[in-house]
Amino acid sequence: MQIAQIISISIAALALLALVFVGLRSSRIRRRLVRLTSELERMVRAGHTDANVAVTGEDEFGQLERSVNRALAQLREQIPDAAIQELFPKLAETSQTMVLVHANRIIYANSSAARFTGIHRDKLVGMPFLEIVHPEYRDLMRERFKDQLAGRKVAETCEIKLLDSEGSGKWVEISGTQIDFQGKPAVLASAADISARKRLAKGLKDLRGRAQMTLESIGDGVITTDNRGKIEFMNAAAEQLTGIEASEARGKSLNEIVSLVDEVERKPLRDPVKACLEQNRRLNLGRRALLLTATGDVEYSIEVTASPIRGRERRGNGASDRVDGAVVVLHDVSELRGLARQDTYQATHDALTGLLNRREFERRLNDALQDAHAGGGGHVLCYLDLDRFKAVNDTCGHMAGDNMLREVAGLIKEQVRDSDSVARLGGDEFGTLLSGCPLEKATQIADDIVDAIRNYRFVWRDKIFDVGVSIGLVEISQESGSVEDALGAADSACYMAKREGRGRVHVFSSRDESVARQRGEIQWLQRLQSALKENRFELFTQSIVSLARVGDRGPAVEILLRLRDEGGDEISPRSFMRAAERYHLMPLIDRWVVRTALAAIRNGDLRIPEHRTFSLNISGQTLGDAQFLEFVVDCLDRTGVAPDRLCFELTETTVVTNLEHAQRFIGVLHGMGCMFALDNFGSGLGSFANLRNLEMDFLKIDGSFVRGLENDDVNRAMINAMVDLARTLEISVIAEHVESEAVLGLIRKMGVDYVQGYGIERPRPLATIH
Repeated sequence: MQIAQIISISIAALALLALVFVGLRSSRIRRRLVRLTSELERMVRAGHTDANVAVTGEDEFGQLERSVNRALAQLREQIPDAAIQELFPKLAETSQTMVLVHANRIIYANSSAARFTGIHRDKLVGMPFLEIVHPEYRDLMRERFKDQLAGRKVAETCEIKLLDSEGSGKWVEISGTQIDFQGKPAVLASAADISARKRLAKGLKDLRGRAQMTLESIGDGVITTDNRGKIEFMNAAAEQLTGIEASEARGKSLNEIVSLVDEVERKPLRDPVKACLEQNRRLNLGRRALLLTATGDVEYSIEVTASPIRGRERRGNGASDRVDGAVVVLHDVSELRGLARQDTYQATHDALTGLLNRREFERRLNDALQDAHAGGGGHVLCYLDLDRFKAVNDTCGHMAGDNMLREVAGLIKEQVRDSDSVARLGGDEFGTLLSGCPLEKATQIADDIVDAIRNYRFVWRDKIFDVGVSIGLVEISQESGSVEDALGAADSACYMAKREGRGRVHVFSSRDESVARQRGEIQWLQRLQSALKENRFELFTQSIVSLARVGDRGPAVEILLRLRDEGGDEISPRSFMRAAERYHLMPLIDRWVVRTALAAIRNGDLRIPEHRTFSLNISGQTLGDAQFLEFVVDCLDRTGVAPDRLCFELTETTVVTNLEHAQRFIGVLHGMGCMFALDNFGSGLGSFANLRNLEMDFLKIDGSFVRGLENDDVNRAMINAMVDLARTLEISVIAEHVESEAVLGLIRKMGVDYVQGYGIERPRPLATIH
């Protein structure tokens, strides 16, 4: 055999070796193997049969090249022809990939080719090669075969489909080289099965598609960047939030397309992408982030999270994480924060006037006191009490009074500075806290308020009213005491302003405090605070008798409040109620009543028929306390008292003055099963109009209509009208202050359902009931 033939067989052997490596991921190794076989082929064509291949390196492949040269030398000198002829098929059979030699028709096929196609080797040999190529790729392989035979350069590998015995296409990665086979030019082709790889690629594509669809469908904005912080992807939600299309944003940094600022201070926030990439950890911008679009005309309250996208890279003998980029999630919380702001507003503002409520005003006053105690600048507290407000309420009703309060609130706001706090403290009383304001300037502001209200005229239908305001001022300094002390001093100064002729401003002095002590209200403040601490309040009860048929579910007793003084004497609420309201102690007192009454019901200290209810009074000040409803619900849960055993009495003035809070209080507890009675009904001209807008189960006729009923035709007509209205609205009627048999007889004839008063039973201490 000629040396050229030996080298040709060596080329085939090397090609087979390349086939062994075809499954390797390193295309560099495959290229070097193909180059090596091509070099040997050129040696044959040029007749340089005694030459060696070039050694291209000192690595393992360089060692392979040296081994080729040694093998060639040995082939030249030692290997017999018969062994050389056997070398090719033996090598081909060791390959796990398909090996085919073809020159239009297949000349040789190894076992792997037969297994892959499902065609016996004997049948494969002699078949046109293109017959096992999928029709879609036959033109490609025809041209490739021509180029290979002609020695022209072609791509090292390509991906095509080969047909099996059933005509199904299977993916292979095929490579080939021109050789001399059995003395004729042919192409040595190898094909590796890549079906699994293709399925994996398709799965990854499908997964990527589903991920894309998911990203496009979720409500959060998602942005991905490269490791330089440049945007690569934005979903539709991110486009909506930023106001820019993904194609326009691509290649830009996040802070080039939007601004992120603090929602309250409006100061720029750190770039989350830059910080995430630098620190290689997940970051968020907290709960006060605000996104401003590039145009600046749209802003969103958002929560921002930035997380690194990590990959793996090889270093030496090991592997480590690398940061390939970042993913930013923009969660729009504008609606949630809006609701939170609304809840905060409702918890801190008066529903009628929109001014601060008493709770929030006292909190700010406490802050001012702490600032003054720490040596801060001076502040001034003003206490305002309207003059002649009762005339509007009594003449035109509560709706007119509410309108006037709203208008007066606006007048007060117009006279103070933006940095000052204005609140409605209750009824027709207001407060202003003038921050960082000298007393002289505060006095001027107070005078301006007095003048503005003096010049104001309230018009209601055909009536015009003059109103005024008296204002008491107290300076907040290091010597100031507690919130209660400051409010008490300002209230005393307000009292002095009224005493001096109304419609004026009075600055607090120690003399005012002595006058207040003469009024007794400051003393009552101390006595009520002590009574709460020492548990000297007591519960009394008074029976409510049903005049209707047996089986009704109305109240059986009204639970009343009394105070025991230090000497053990009983004190009526009339003596201390004004002071309790003035110093905002009613919420504490009403809590004591509810807690104690429910405990007595649970313990069996109060027993009434199971179908009847207990009646409890709630003050207007307490009804305006946003936390009181939660307190009542919690007490019911803890004591286990059934809600349908309770009836809450609310005065008409209380409900109308705190209408929004009242409707929520009534709505929630009604839903739980509690009942409600409108107390002192008829005391205002708007009574009949108010009743139809409230969910009431009972109305209690004001005692002024019941007393002396025998000799007053007008009162009898009024009560008849009330009973008729109640019947229309399917509400039961309770008459209080029934003090004689004569009145009881008249009330019974009028169709009243329940009666209460000294003529029925005098109030008695709960401790005496068994």
